[in-house]
Amino acid sequence: MLVRVGECPFPLDPAPEVLEVGFGDGRFTAALARLHPQRRILGAEVSAASVARAIRRFRREGIANVVVYHGQATFALRNLVAPRSLKQVYVNFPDPWPKAKHQENRLLRREFFRRLSTRLAEGGELLLTTDHEAYWRFAQDEALASGLYTVETPPPPPHHLTTKYALKWKEQGRSFYHAVFRKKGEDPDPWPPLPRYPMPHALMSGKLPLLESFPKTVVRFEGGTAVLLEAARALPEGYYFLTHLDEEDLVQDVLLEARPSAHGLYVGLARFGAPLATPGVKAAVAWLVGFLEGQGLKVIQRSY
Repeated sequence: MLVRVGECPFPLDPAPEVLEVGFGDGRFTAALARLHPQRRILGAEVSAASVARAIRRFRREGIANVVVYHGQATFALRNLVAPRSLKQVYVNFPDPWPKAKHQENRLLRREFFRRLSTRLAEGGELLLTTDHEAYWRFAQDEALASGLYTVETPPPPPHHLTTKYALKWKEQGRSFYHAVFRKKGEDPDPWPPLPRYPMPHALMSGKLPLLESFPKTVVRFEGGTAVLLEAARALPEGYYFLTHLDEEDLVQDVLLEARPSAHGLYVGLARFGAPLATPGVKAAVAWLVGFLEGQGLKVIQRSY
C-alpha cells in the first residue's frame, strides 16, 4: 500500500488512473475507492502523520485499490504515473499560500498544468475544491494561460465537501469554490521520470579512524543540498552518517555508511529504508569519500 520509491518501478505498474493530492486522513480517498473499486488510486501526502492515519483507515475499511506516496505530488506525478494514464486528479483544499511573496509555492501554477497534461488521458480532468476564492481564480488563470485546458466552474459536488477541512470550514460558514480543468492539449515536453542510478559508493583502503566528533556539513550541488548531520558508531566496526537531502520535489533522510567489506572499506549509501539513489546522494557520498581521504584513507574504486 505504501510506495517505497527506492524499490518500485518508474512509473508504477499497473498504472494509477486517479491521483489525489493531499489526502489528509483519507476519508475522501476511501469513499472514492469504494465508488470506483475497479480504478487504481494513487494518493500523495506530505504529512507523515496523515499518511499513517490514512493507511490505518484503508486497512480498517478493507480498501484495496489505493496506493500511498509520502512526499510531494509533483514527484509522484512525474515518476509514479504513466504518460496519458490519469482520468482524474483531485485537489481538495490545497494550501493557498495567500501572501504574494509565497505564491511561487502554490501547486496549481502554469508549469504544473503543463506537466500534468502529459500524464492526463485524453479528456482527463483535474477537479479543484477550495474555500479560497483568490486561489480558485489564480488556478483558472494559470490553466487558461497554458492553453491546454478548458475550465468549468460548477458548484462543488456534495461528496467533495466531506473532507476533514470541508466539514471544519462548513461549520464556520465559509463559501466553497470548485473548478474542473479538462485537458484539451498536451505539452510537447514529455517530462520523463528521473533516471535510476546504482547504489553510489566507493571502496577505500586504510584503517577507519575513530571519529570522536563529526562536523555538521552542508553539501551544495546543482538542484539541491545534502546535509550530513551526525555520525554514529556501527557495531562491530564502522559508522553510519545521518544525511538529509533536499532536491527538486524530493526530500529524503538517508543513511550513508562506512564499513569493512571483503573488497575494502565500503563507503556509500546504506539500503536501510529503501532510499532512492539521486544526484544528491552521489554528491553526499563524494563529500564523505573526500572527508575520509583527508583522514588518510585511499580510494581503490569509485562508483558514483
